Amino acid sequence: MSQPESEALPPADAARHALLAEVAALPALPGVYRYFDADGGVLYVGKARNLKKRVSSYFQKDHGGTRIAHMVGRIARMQTTVVRSEAEALLLENNLIKTLNPKFNILFRDDKSYPYLKITAVQAPRADGQGAQAQVYPRMAYYRGAVDRKHHYFGPYPSAWAVKDTIALLQKVFRLRTCEDTVFQNRTRPCLLYQIKRCSGPCVGLISQAAYASDTEHAQQFLHGQTQEILQSLEARMLVHAEQLEFEQAAEVRNQMRAISRVLHQQTMEVQADKDADILAVRVQGGRACVNLAMVRGGRHLGDRAYFPTHLESAVDLVALDEVLPEGQAPGDPNAQIETLVLEAFIAQHYIDLSPPPALLLSHAVDKQLIALLSEQSGVKINAVHKPREQRRIWLEMAQKNADLQLARLLAEEGSQQARTRALALALDLPQTDLQALRIECFDVSHTAGEATQASCVVFAQHRMQAAQYKRFSIEGVIPGDDYAAMRQVLLRRYGPLAEAQREGEPTDERLRMPDLVLIDGGKGQVGVAREVFEQLGLDLGLIVGVEKGQGRKVGLEELVFADGREKVYLGSDSAALMLVAQIRDEAHRYAITGMRAKRDKVRVTSRLEDIPGIGPRKRAALLRRFGGITGVGSASAEDLATVEGISKTLAEQIYRALR
Repeated sequence: MSQPESEALPPADAARHALLAEVAALPALPGVYRYFDADGGVLYVGKARNLKKRVSSYFQKDHGGTRIAHMVGRIARMQTTVVRSEAEALLLENNLIKTLNPKFNILFRDDKSYPYLKITAVQAPRADGQGAQAQVYPRMAYYRGAVDRKHHYFGPYPSAWAVKDTIALLQKVFRLRTCEDTVFQNRTRPCLLYQIKRCSGPCVGLISQAAYASDTEHAQQFLHGQTQEILQSLEARMLVHAEQLEFEQAAEVRNQMRAISRVLHQQTMEVQADKDADILAVRVQGGRACVNLAMVRGGRHLGDRAYFPTHLESAVDLVALDEVLPEGQAPGDPNAQIETLVLEAFIAQHYIDLSPPPALLLSHAVDKQLIALLSEQSGVKINAVHKPREQRRIWLEMAQKNADLQLARLLAEEGSQQARTRALALALDLPQTDLQALRIECFDVSHTAGEATQASCVVFAQHRMQAAQYKRFSIEGVIPGDDYAAMRQVLLRRYGPLAEAQREGEPTDERLRMPDLVLIDGGKGQVGVAREVFEQLGLDLGLIVGVEKGQGRKVGLEELVFADGREKVYLGSDSAALMLVAQIRDEAHRYAITGMRAKRDKVRVTSRLEDIPGIGPRKRAALLRRFGGITGVGSASAEDLATVEGISKTLAEQIYRALR
């Protein structure tokens, strides 16, 4: 009895046959498809109006030696999801792209949430009477994180600097408080901000609750761009004060109006119709792309921010299969097509978690369906304008120029870093076939006279520092100040599990593989410790390189020390290879010392608080709760400490002296 054809094939061919059969059985419906390699890694996520037609095109055409052919050859399995419309497919596609990080999609990574300006809401005083004043005087603050609907948030802002600049502006004009509640409720006299006319002094009753509420409302109107309404309201207040012969108060309101007018006059990008708008310009050059986003909120230009997508080269070859040119765009312009693809990918991914403004000014025309989907999803009717006129055109040209400048800077930096990587590979006789994959890990140990010892491991790969892969190690169980023992511990903790996995033949994640070079910040002694660890673990000694300080510990005179018996190497003070080594070594030192200082400060304050006679767990918890943590307790005055229940004036003075 003969076996079925698929069972008679070799395993690899049988898997391919099963995959093609799965493709043939796909429905002619809209949906999203995902390709996986043999290790389960996600290769590509795509959307389709017709799943059967789109997915079949990957396997039926001859793609030559392109990246499409490379990707198709690695597909081991696929998953598909049928949806009701292409719009739903677009939304699901970009959600999956952000979550799965596929290797062949254009991906915009945003490791940090956007900052906001937060104005706290007026709340009812607490039942115990604590903090009653702070509850009814809203606070203005820089904020980054999850949004609590009971407060008021303005933004998002493109950078922390933009938020802080706006806060400084509002302090000058409306004098809202910025202090923490714990500071506010323990003040007995006005602070320096009141003296320099940046706060109205609500903490000590120098402004009524009604007047402060009016200033808060005006600040919110200003942030919404309602400047004319503010000026009219202030003018009415000034006339009332003047009629009642309250000339000092009238002068204060007049000065506030002048400050607002001065701010409006200084605004270089005054928005007429578009109080809230995003301006998006894209540029592709040299295998890299840049999207420059300029934000306008409340009629004020808040600055711009550049984004550089990853996996651009892999995605370019997939344009012909997965993207349809927008209406009106000539098919013969591949560069414009790629820029359109990049811009659409940015819009789809950027506004998934962020509410879009009602106006988008774009350097390239994008798919109308994408804008319609964003409008439906956000509940905001979005007007996307390509080739704007008059003032809008000037704004878009500014954004385009910034995109050009940012991309030129990136290409120059990458060119310099690639030259440094190549120089180091040549100097140390490392493989040069794929410098993009060259991975260097560097270790340093930091402590203060043996206290709070911390070790750092920083990573250099793909021609740049990979901050997301840095690690810190708290060193314990060694003699304080014993750097050799600390280095031995951190190397065992880092490479012990990897050596065990190698011996057992277990597959390891790409980010957990052994590096091509292990840099040690130190000379013969530290390198000797590293050699002992690697011999114990059965690892290659040729990976270890020590960075030994030169004569007089001067920068540029460092020598490289090897664990495998090679002679020391001096690269020269102007060597590109030494510049890269110094860059990585300095980053390891910075990362170790910041961790050590944070741990040391926490340990010192906590231990000193616990050592004070009369401070038990209950009083310590009350202090930490009142002042928001160790830092707040350490900076509080004796008078403030005495306001905590159970803390007498004598004990407060004792705590104050002990923590200083």
